[in-house]
Amino acid sequence: FDKATHAKSAGIYDEHAVVFDTLNNLWYKPFWQNDSLKIMEFRLAKGDTIHKRIESVAYIIGSGQHTNSHLININGYIYQAPITFYTQKKQWDMAPGMESGFSSRFSRIIESECMNCHNGIPQMIAGSVNKYQMIPSGIDCERCHGPGSLHVARVSNNILVDTSKEIDYSIVNPRKLSVELQNELCNRCHLQGVNVLNEGSSFFDFKPGDKISDHWNIFLPEFDGANDKFLMASQADRLKQSQCFIQSQKISCITCHNPHVSVKNTLSVQYNTACKSFHTPKVNYCTETEVARMDMGDDCSGCHIPKSGAIDIPHVSISDHKIQIPNKETAKKDGSFKGLKCMTNENPDALTMAKGYLQYYEAFNNEAILLDSVQFYLNKVKNKDDLYRKALIHLNYLKGNFKQIVDLSTQFDSQRIDMWTAYRIGEAYLSAGKYPSAVNYFSTAVSLQPLNLDYNFKLATAQLFSGDINAAEEKYLFIISENPTYYLAWNNLGVIQMNSGRLKEAEQSFLKCIRLDPDYINARIKLAELYLNTRQKTKATELIDYLKEMYPDDATVNQLLLKLRSI
Repeated sequence: FDKATHAKSAGIYDEHAVVFDTLNNLWYKPFWQNDSLKIMEFRLAKGDTIHKRIESVAYIIGSGQHTNSHLININGYIYQAPITFYTQKKQWDMAPGMESGFSSRFSRIIESECMNCHNGIPQMIAGSVNKYQMIPSGIDCERCHGPGSLHVARVSNNILVDTSKEIDYSIVNPRKLSVELQNELCNRCHLQGVNVLNEGSSFFDFKPGDKISDHWNIFLPEFDGANDKFLMASQADRLKQSQCFIQSQKISCITCHNPHVSVKNTLSVQYNTACKSFHTPKVNYCTETEVARMDMGDDCSGCHIPKSGAIDIPHVSISDHKIQIPNKETAKKDGSFKGLKCMTNENPDALTMAKGYLQYYEAFNNEAILLDSVQFYLNKVKNKDDLYRKALIHLNYLKGNFKQIVDLSTQFDSQRIDMWTAYRIGEAYLSAGKYPSAVNYFSTAVSLQPLNLDYNFKLATAQLFSGDINAAEEKYLFIISENPTYYLAWNNLGVIQMNSGRLKEAEQSFLKCIRLDPDYINARIKLAELYLNTRQKTKATELIDYLKEMYPDDATVNQLLLKLRSI
């Protein structure tokens, strides 16, 4: 992780450096403007550019061994850009998770969970989900060695420890940890799946020497018989499936890896030396012929740690850390999804399992059967307390069962409600048309996280529907002041301005919304209504012709067309 500079970028910026999002009909072009990296989003129609938006890249994330992804900084709020450079294939394409019509364009929020693995510990602005006061430039010593202030103070006072004879307990030396805790430290980022935080914990709480389950639990999907379906950052899970690991129980990540040296600068002899330290000529040594071994350069790791793809990242080839005998590990079944496995706790309780399925559904796979699994585990929860009700509200929110959420909300201890539960209850009341109650719950969510712009937007919308126009306008203006690219706020602000007769202001607000998102039809419809009401026939015609071409079956568009013909 570092600032976007020529030196940090592995990208190729030539005439082929362009990506087409086929489902959203948008093109992306990365380019340098002096020392500033830009990404241009544009749309073409009949040879003309009918939409163009340019954003500056503030940071590049990724070592460059597999990918460079790109982050933008809008007033301290960090978002991921929609394209990634895949270094192994030397090509640009949609960023992981933004393929197949799922692109969030320039609005994918980079929360602490993401930042915490790819970087040193940042300083977040209190009350925000993705606004940062200070962002480090890459992984630092503290991530593996823990806080260093005590160690520095002791050394500064000439309190020294001969580490050849003793352990210096003022700083963590991972070599001195047990194998289990060494792996827990590496698993912090190399056992990635669905992370379910313990109540009251955060992703900043883990320190070297801790167990991950002290702060959260990690779930990974299991596939029936498949040997090649795994997430990119699941090296720890794959290693634990190896007979080498199972039989020895002595292998940790630093058995083979030196964390201070990049793998691209590590010679294979280092890995092979580790292999041979476990396999002597007398015990389970390689059964391959010497000729075959020499043909492979006597490279244990090259043969027994094959390269593979990952199910979550396209265009990459990674080392599969399941140490295996070539051609022996074959899938005997169809590789279908079996369920989630908790990797950090052998006996997770039913509520934790339910939370794992809820988050897996939201993050990776929105098949309805997963929600059946949530219900299955919730039915097994014995203590039907507020924590249980939070999970039940989450389930009903994903199912769209808003009436059940309204009923459950009356059973809540208002002093213990968390921001997400308050938000989901607010959504239920908003859907039911009970706007004052929606305002109350969204206000609670905003009070708990004042710089969460999505919470603020929902509060403003509930205020708008409840008739508190001034409060809604003030909130939309606040959102725009924090993030001028929040297009939904521009649209709703335009509606308020149009209804209050401030037509020039409304026109500019709708145009800003459309420039940010050319496919937000509501803004185009409202702008068309404004032009019709003010008898600006040329502008209305141009806009309605566009709407008719893009949305020929939309009833509102057809009504606009009829009204246009009448003026």
